[in-house]
Amino acid sequence: MKTRITELFGIQYPIILPGMSWISVPDLVAAVSNAGGLGVLATGPLSPEETRTSIQKIRKQTDKPFGAGVTILMPGARENAEIVIEEKVPVVIFSLGKDKKLFQRIHDYGGKVVSTVTTTKHAHAAIEAGADALSVIGYEAAGHGSLVSTLVLTPSIVDEVNVPVIAGGGIGDGRGLIAALALGVDAVYMGTRLSMTKESPVHVNSKNLTLQHGMEDTLYSNRFDGLCCRVLKTPQAEKSIRRGMSFPRAFLASLKISQKLKMPWIKVFIGSLLRGGPGLLMKLAHFVIAVEAIEKMTLDGDIEKGVQLTGQVQGIIHDVPTVSELIERIVKEADEICRIIPEKVFLSPNSGLGTSQERL
Repeated sequence: MKTRITELFGIQYPIILPGMSWISVPDLVAAVSNAGGLGVLATGPLSPEETRTSIQKIRKQTDKPFGAGVTILMPGARENAEIVIEEKVPVVIFSLGKDKKLFQRIHDYGGKVVSTVTTTKHAHAAIEAGADALSVIGYEAAGHGSLVSTLVLTPSIVDEVNVPVIAGGGIGDGRGLIAALALGVDAVYMGTRLSMTKESPVHVNSKNLTLQHGMEDTLYSNRFDGLCCRVLKTPQAEKSIRRGMSFPRAFLASLKISQKLKMPWIKVFIGSLLRGGPGLLMKLAHFVIAVEAIEKMTLDGDIEKGVQLTGQVQGIIHDVPTVSELIERIVKEADEICRIIPEKVFLSPNSGLGTSQERL
């Protein structure tokens, strides 16, 4: 299965594990890459030392291409980006910002840069900065996506650019893969689907909860972590969204940010103000409080106090296979769909395209 993305990254299948915090860890990243896709390490929750150790661990488990995610606006992201560059990670995926100088330094060692966008304006800006490819996250996705569905957002971006595009949101099987390729993309993210595998570190309680819920059992709001974010619909998630953010909670969260970064609070405070003003500080504080709830659910399986990021695609997830079994199944489904589509599409003889049998 060849696309511009498989050729650009040197992978077998256009299936990508996005960098999901606490989920896209070395074991899962390596498993996806070994199965023919591209695993992407989540560096967001990691210190620079942990990022380096994780990259080295991935390299011990696979000799296949892999990637690392960098969320530019988040505290510690640039320090992690330095490690990613020093370690010459083959593919680096940026979100919530762009940096032309960082892009160039990755290109200098032969790495590839992907920029995450949700509008055509951002797409053009990312390409101007030097992005080799774009990732587009639709409304259906877990976590942060657009307010526009993947089915509409994806072709709108594809029509505007000449670089490869990766689509995410609502894709979890061979049908979704083929549908996305038909929209003009060159690869897909399968975050929720790949998080529901045996190699995924997601707690068994959380996996079981996902299996029990359908496509309608999610919430989408900017009151959970400061950005539009999709989570599993639970009593705790509803409570978190109702409560939102306040200045006292923001102050306590800012203290936790400084502790995590091992930096003086005043340095974090002033740095955030200089980079994005009070709004950025509030967003970071909002994010930190949300992070605690996500970590409780993802790693500890705390259904009562935790909150789980999940996509609407959970409605078509019914098992927890190994990564290898899953990707093999997806590719088989995709092949089968390509075979049966000509048999299912019937065109009028007057259409100028002929019947399905004539076109075969």
